[in-house]
Amino acid sequence: MEIDALMADHPILWTFRRCPYAIRARLALASSGVTVELREILLRDKPAAFLQTSPSGTVPSLRLTDKVLDESLEIMIWALKHSDPQRLLEMPQVGWDLITVNDGPFKDALDHTKYATRFPDLDVQEERRKASGYLLDLNEQLVGRTWLFGDRPTLADLALLPFVRQFAHIDRAWFDAQEWPNLVAWLDRFLDSAVFSLVMHKRTPWSEGDAPVLFNG
Repeated sequence: MEIDALMADHPILWTFRRCPYAIRARLALASSGVTVELREILLRDKPAAFLQTSPSGTVPSLRLTDKVLDESLEIMIWALKHSDPQRLLEMPQVGWDLITVNDGPFKDALDHTKYATRFPDLDVQEERRKASGYLLDLNEQLVGRTWLFGDRPTLADLALLPFVRQFAHIDRAWFDAQEWPNLVAWLDRFLDSAVFSLVMHKRTPWSEGDAPVLFNG
């Protein structure tokens, strides 16, 4: 079947429930209200239709009529440029700077900590220290604020929170014992939110012939 025929009605979002990149893409789509067809996959058993769509073979991947968006931040911006009722794109430049650090040095340190056995030449305590430095900066950013830039979330909050969640869940007791109370409160507020519950809903992995699963927040 031709790829364009598969998405006659809505863009197709290929996703994996626990992937932080996919989580933040779903968060932006839910916030925008843009309707997509959601296709959950197993990373250990990627469908041929997904591999035909995604140039990188990674999630999330959004198939549009004329192109494929294969980066989570691209998908977030695409969705919010279509509809942004919460004004998530209205944030200062420092928000973009935080995303850059999150997606670079922090993500590296997170992976080196969470998957330490894959990196035997690295000191896991040093990698956790690197990640913690970034998180302490976020804690300072949150002093006196509900969200990173005030009393409402922005794109930066949605883009960062799935990765902070992943880091916290390496050892939640240790995480909660650190000197970053504002960060813990920010994360817990997100974990208790309706939108987090929505985007983390468990779905059966997609297979050829399944009825479309529509997602629009």
